[in-house]
Amino acid sequence: MSKRVGIARAHTNIALIKYWGKRDRDLFLPMNSSLSLTLDAFYTDTRVIFDDSLSADVFYLNKEKQSSKELEKISQFLDLFREYTGEKGFVCVESLNFVPTAAGLASSASAFAALALATATALGLEMSREELSTFARRGSGSSTRSLFGGFVEWDMGTGSADSMAHPVDDAAWNIGMIILAVDTGKKKIASRVGMEHTVQTSPFYPMWVETAAQDLQEMKAAIIQQDFERLGQITEHNGMKMHATTLSANPPFTYWTAATMKAQAAVRQVREEFGVPAYMTMDAGPNVKVLCRASDMGRLVKGLKEYLPAEQVLTSLSGPGTYILSEADWQASQVAFSRGEHHD
Repeated sequence: MSKRVGIARAHTNIALIKYWGKRDRDLFLPMNSSLSLTLDAFYTDTRVIFDDSLSADVFYLNKEKQSSKELEKISQFLDLFREYTGEKGFVCVESLNFVPTAAGLASSASAFAALALATATALGLEMSREELSTFARRGSGSSTRSLFGGFVEWDMGTGSADSMAHPVDDAAWNIGMIILAVDTGKKKIASRVGMEHTVQTSPFYPMWVETAAQDLQEMKAAIIQQDFERLGQITEHNGMKMHATTLSANPPFTYWTAATMKAQAAVRQVREEFGVPAYMTMDAGPNVKVLCRASDMGRLVKGLKEYLPAEQVLTSLSGPGTYILSEADWQASQVAFSRGEHHD
């Protein structure tokens, strides 16, 4: 019986210009283009095995066999590659998440970026990362951006073929991020559900789409000029605008918790006290991310730990794009996971 194997690592990304809302739910086409920073601290390792002895797909997440409901989404994603290549075989997918799952820390982004590259590798496909991002997008929109490192744009495109990600800048100019992981439990409202409800019911939503496009152009200009403070100001304003749309939905909802508000207050207090530029953003979850200069991270972390438990204050630098792993790398990841060297 033959086996074809692909193994890949993908890092999470945090959107600085948010993706919030789909114009096509089936093709995962966004209402607006977005821009993110890939992080080095959080990642997913995935091994894909096309095995002729299998009679059905199987999916293991963090060494636990997943339910048929979880498997269904993975199988539908694999079908994109099977249809593209004419492949008929079944697959064993094993994935290790070195990032809290479903807590607004973009675990789905790293998960589907890793799965896309591992699947393409197992099938011997030679395609650009841009083209591969159009496949990854169908699993998780934000996964398009995890295929690249540094600052990455997901161009909304005109259709499925050109709604893809591309690199903007390697972010190798003193960029850091602090993650205030105040709640890493599973969030009550999935991003997909919250997004759809907001698009359908928020009277503010059309203005969000319009201003997000303006924000993107201004941010790309700030990146070119390496204007960190302008970059941060746009990041914070864009993120708060996204969350304003959830409060204006009908009925209104929010991903913020009391712990979120405490973390936000801590960021404001510390940046005022130290006079250090540090800017907040939040995805669809309760955790707060703080964009800062890498050289300021130590001072900011020390200050934030005066207000928050030390274990809630995590740090990251800019991370790389998705890449292929060896079997030895995969074995090492399994050992690291078993030792608890992950963030769950």
